[in-house]
Amino acid sequence: MSDFHVHPQAAVGEEGGVARFQCQIHGLPKPVITWEKNRVPIDTDNERYTLLPKGVLQITGLRAEDSGVFHCVASNIASIRISHGARLTVTGSGSGAYKEPAILVGPENLTLTVHQTAVLECVATGNPRPIVSWSRLDGRPIGVEGIQVLGTGNLIISDVTVQHSGVYVCAANRPGTRVRRTAQGRLVVQAPAEFVQHPQSISRPAGTTAMFTCQAQGEPPPHVTWLKNGQVLGPGGHVRLKNNNSTLTISGIGPEDEAIYQCVAENSAGSSQASARLTVLWAEGLPGPPRNVRAVSVSSTEVRVSWSEPLANTKEIIGYVLHIRKAADPPELEYQEAVSKSTFQHLVSDLEPSTAYSFYIKAYTPRGASSASVPTLASTLGEVPAPPPLSVRVLGSSSLQLLWEPWPRLAQHEGGFKLFYRPASKTAFTGPILLPGTASSYNLSQLDPTAVYEVKLLAYNQHGDGNATVRFVSLRGASERTALSPPCDCRKDEATNQTSTTGIVIGIHIGVTCIIFCVLFLLFGQRGRVLLCKDVENQLSPPQGPRSQRDPGILALNGVRWGERGQLGRNEKRVDMKELEQLFPPAGAAGQLDSRPTQGAAAPALCEETQLSMLPLQGCGLMEGRTTEATDPCSGLAAAPPPPDGGPGLLSEGQAARPAPAPVTQPARSGH
Repeated sequence: MSDFHVHPQAAVGEEGGVARFQCQIHGLPKPVITWEKNRVPIDTDNERYTLLPKGVLQITGLRAEDSGVFHCVASNIASIRISHGARLTVTGSGSGAYKEPAILVGPENLTLTVHQTAVLECVATGNPRPIVSWSRLDGRPIGVEGIQVLGTGNLIISDVTVQHSGVYVCAANRPGTRVRRTAQGRLVVQAPAEFVQHPQSISRPAGTTAMFTCQAQGEPPPHVTWLKNGQVLGPGGHVRLKNNNSTLTISGIGPEDEAIYQCVAENSAGSSQASARLTVLWAEGLPGPPRNVRAVSVSSTEVRVSWSEPLANTKEIIGYVLHIRKAADPPELEYQEAVSKSTFQHLVSDLEPSTAYSFYIKAYTPRGASSASVPTLASTLGEVPAPPPLSVRVLGSSSLQLLWEPWPRLAQHEGGFKLFYRPASKTAFTGPILLPGTASSYNLSQLDPTAVYEVKLLAYNQHGDGNATVRFVSLRGASERTALSPPCDCRKDEATNQTSTTGIVIGIHIGVTCIIFCVLFLLFGQRGRVLLCKDVENQLSPPQGPRSQRDPGILALNGVRWGERGQLGRNEKRVDMKELEQLFPPAGAAGQLDSRPTQGAAAPALCEETQLSMLPLQGCGLMEGRTTEATDPCSGLAAAPPPPDGGPGLLSEGQAARPAPAPVTQPARSGH
């Protein structure tokens, strides 16, 4: 054990308060910490004494007998060490006064490895004694498995995992109130690197590709390094590393690639390593590498590659494979093209202009591939640019705007744009106007308003001029439109538009308001009219019954019933019987009012029924009569003939009424 690098310090506390001592020491194995008071081991069964694993002693609810000298004792199988003494003085002043809750010692930031124990300390004081609670800042639950609380508020997490990482908040609450004080600390749990997938030993024929995969996890994420026979192996040549170094690929393997390959994964919490062997199967009698490999540019997109046969073992060759990639690209972007065994040249097409390419060749037999030939480089020829897309916009009677897409690559190849224009009636062009490759527009002004212009735009580079894009445009229509459409007074038009808009809005509001009032007037007028007509109709309508049951005395009977119904207290208008007799005279009086001859009762004849519809008596004295053909004899009574003009029969108040037929039907519903 080393010496104590943290000794306990003297403390003074009030009765009922809290005291805390701490000591720290390192040793192998890890020392066990105990405490003595006045050279006597303290009583660990006392609930007021809390010993934390990190060498902290907490005393809560201080009393006078807690005063004394405390020592920290560290022991392991090597030795025992005792710290300096620290005196605790307990005073009795202010024990009953109210004190706001306060946190003396909050949780510290901890960085641990999985399976260790986390001790989050929280010492709070106050009167009354505050209640200590714990939570996570991210709102996730702390859980209960492996969680315990020591003393009055110390959180202990046993066997920590990566999921326990986070910010923990200690809160001291005054009982019965929302007064609280908080302190927080961050817990970081690291996990050493461990392999999810180990590399496997493999055997491959010479000239083929070998691949090793090594995947590891940990917290923080581990870094993977590859070793070949104990030496660090980096990418380059035919060795490629992908997927954050988790995949090692060796293409075109040969005898020099046969070795032990190690995968080392490491982070701040630890490291792990795994190894695998690569065995190269070298068959006897394989051909040597192809010779005299040359590459010649044919065009801007084609290169012809030629080669000679290997020197030895050429009888078993079944074909060649040409490996192609851009010289600036990594080896993993390489692609291949197969060639027959009788062909010693191959035209590679679909290449990019002015680009350097790398080529090498292998000869293949049923037993394997030869070693690779010496790589050769060739660059494709450059080409002139394609015609640029061009559009023309007429700005006025004497100006044009030309628009096209910019080509920044032209600037890389000493290129740009050339612009020519002329009236169609002339032979000579104006130009060229040289523009950079980043340009995308150009304006032509001071042109003849009556002419048709030919505009020509082409792109050029160090290889020459490309084909031009030609456009014809006429300014004659623009000049005519300008003459027909003189400049307008925008302010005046704007004021007129505002006035018109305001008038339209006001007119719409007035129209809607009028429509609403008209609808309401019609609804309320119709409703009052219907109610008034129903009132009189209920007073004057005869009882319903079959036509065979009607008799001449039904009017008198109806008159009695109307009188009785008026007396039953329904607040209906009482109708004068005399007025009813004038409207509907009895059978005896009918003969006096009508001087026309009548038929006797013994000689039944067909007569006409009259259906009556009446308006309210106080509103007017008009009645409408409709004459229909009767089907029953009328006991010698004759109905009034229809008026000569064919209109409805109207009878004014006080005028002698013609005799009505005995059977009277229900008044019509429509009133006039």
